[in-house]
Amino acid sequence: MRKEDKSAIIEQIAATVKEYGHFYLVDTTAMNAAATSALRAACFKADIKLMVVKNSLLHKALESLEEDYSPIYGCLKGTTAVMFCNVANAPAKLIKDKAKDGIPGLKAAYAEESFYVGAEQLDALVAIKSKNEVIADIIALLQSPAKNVISALQSGGNTIHGVLKTLGERTEA
Repeated sequence: MRKEDKSAIIEQIAATVKEYGHFYLVDTTAMNAAATSALRAACFKADIKLMVVKNSLLHKALESLEEDYSPIYGCLKGTTAVMFCNVANAPAKLIKDKAKDGIPGLKAAYAEESFYVGAEQLDALVAIKSKNEVIADIIALLQSPAKNVISALQSGGNTIHGVLKTLGERTEA
């Protein structure tokens, strides 16, 4: 491969890393063509970009960026596929679903501005909440006290009304 071609590929990988907020390094060594095709289709459905890269080119692309990606450099060995996404836990859920046979294996991930190295981090990655999930949780927490106040006022109003009605009926009798 010519030097110009390599630099163009490095720039393309670096641009893709910048474009997506999260990426996963996956070991696809033991996957056959059918399993790889199924993984690509599943990634497409989940809005995940799957790219098989040469480790040295990925390493140079990550070095060219402002962020320090050194914690994952040790994982750049063997066959590496990179899953790029905008939802932090989407690839983790896909890997967990597909990895029932042990393939593909998680090498490392960069999600929510944190590094996760090793396959044992998969459960932690699955548990990460997306931005929309966190916003929904916050809204639910904010609505909960307001709902309690409103229901207390409504039940209190009914109680006061009942007491006043009873007292009003007593004085008449």
